[in-house]
Amino acid sequence: MIYESTSPLVKHLVNRLRDAHTDAFLFRHLLREIARQLLGEAAEALPTVEKKVPTWQGNFVGPFVDESRVVCVSILRAALPMQEGVMEVLGECEGGFLAMKRDEETHESRLYYDRVPDLKGKTVLVVDPMVATGGSLHDALELLQERGPERLITLNAIGAREGVEKTAVAFPDVDIHIAQIDPVLNKDAYIVPGLGDAGDRAYNTPE
Repeated sequence: MIYESTSPLVKHLVNRLRDAHTDAFLFRHLLREIARQLLGEAAEALPTVEKKVPTWQGNFVGPFVDESRVVCVSILRAALPMQEGVMEVLGECEGGFLAMKRDEETHESRLYYDRVPDLKGKTVLVVDPMVATGGSLHDALELLQERGPERLITLNAIGAREGVEKTAVAFPDVDIHIAQIDPVLNKDAYIVPGLGDAGDRAYNTPE
């Protein structure tokens, strides 16, 4: 299921990302904030647990997110700020990392690093700023799905309609929470209008 955000604040944050004058420091900050906003929109799907905590007026029992059953997996490197945003809110959840590089000729992704904890029975939040062809996200979801999670949710900043819909068809049980869906991909499989290469912009990597 695709959930495109309708929040004016989320749209504002995305459009600040688009601005070519946004420097790397602010770019990372915006990605973190977008991840927190999308996490809020996806929160109904998170596992919860009743806990008792001490307060200034005695003990209180109430609902908390069961962070022990949540894993946040980033697709390196551009997703690191988004993972930081999620884990600043859910500080006790586990983190996982997948490194995937796109072949600029075939536009297919190649996995070269996999560091993900046990996913059995867990709710997995997959963070990835850009969904262009959907290739990297597809491969990540396929790999993670094989490891027995209870639920898979993606948090994405910008995607091309083609890639987002392709991912939704391939993984109908995955909830896709995305800040903005752009119309098309260009001949080089980049999102239009998009915002450029998120990893390069976040970490000042020369193009």
